[in-house]
Amino acid sequence: MSDPLDFPQPSMIAVNGIELEAFEAGQENVGHPLVLCHGWPELAFSWRRQMAALAAAGYHVIAPNQRGYGSSSRPATVSDYDIVHLSGDLVGLLDHFGYEDATFVGHDWGANVVWNTAVLHPTRVSKVVALSVPYMERGEIPPVAFIEAVVGPDSYFVHFNRRPGVADAVFDANTRQFLRNLYRKNEPAADPEPGMPLLNLAQAETPRGEPVMSDGELAVFVDAFEASGFTPSVNWYRNVDRNWELMRDVDPVVRQPALMIYGSRDTVMKAPNLEAFVPRVEVVELDCGHWIQQELPEEATNLILEWLHLQEGADRS
Repeated sequence: MSDPLDFPQPSMIAVNGIELEAFEAGQENVGHPLVLCHGWPELAFSWRRQMAALAAAGYHVIAPNQRGYGSSSRPATVSDYDIVHLSGDLVGLLDHFGYEDATFVGHDWGANVVWNTAVLHPTRVSKVVALSVPYMERGEIPPVAFIEAVVGPDSYFVHFNRRPGVADAVFDANTRQFLRNLYRKNEPAADPEPGMPLLNLAQAETPRGEPVMSDGELAVFVDAFEASGFTPSVNWYRNVDRNWELMRDVDPVVRQPALMIYGSRDTVMKAPNLEAFVPRVEVVELDCGHWIQQELPEEATNLILEWLHLQEGADRS
């Protein structure tokens, strides 16, 4: 088994008015692009267990640290992290490499960006693979107000927007502890605590459950977020109402073939009517929590490759 810390060296690529730090594998597989999009608070490094296998299967694998992460550009303006900018960055990557379209794979927030890129730029996305976060239909009221009405003010979506800067400062002050406590699996059930759960997590001295990664792997994330701070990545959340406005007149149906991979113990809710908006979706579930490709790397990789093989066979027939 290869050393997960033996990750490709990055290139800085100018796209969409910024620079993205991008990692590649399988550059010899020109013409078969596969773009991996991380979530929050993650990095391209979260795909460390997939990149070599996907490249060996014949893909040109491109994994960016998206804007706000790692050494990629970190604009100061909150609206620079809206879905138009985030999806435009992915299109810019394709333009840089000379690709008309690509298969996009996303986890968590990365899945949300990929879903929305599929409807904003349908000719640039050939297939979608989403882990954890399903496609979300556009509701009738702005998301922050909806979440606040259903869950209350302690939801991190609400807190990030209603109290800007507060959570960022706590995360910045407890970076290693927060990430150590967050990247866990097989966590025992616990009674809810008062306050915002992620702030409680960042300040908890004792982690729960089992670590998802080694200390060396965790250090990669800790070093990156100590350098960048959390505000740029949290700014993605501060655009959810803006994204709701921007998507008002966009055709909401994802028409590309799609694979949706859920974790059976993930706290992210499943979409009850996914097929209505993603008619060509296949849904599968793995016995894991939220950090799917890191908790079950071989199973996740094999699922993705098997599905892609079937899709490409159908394309040829």
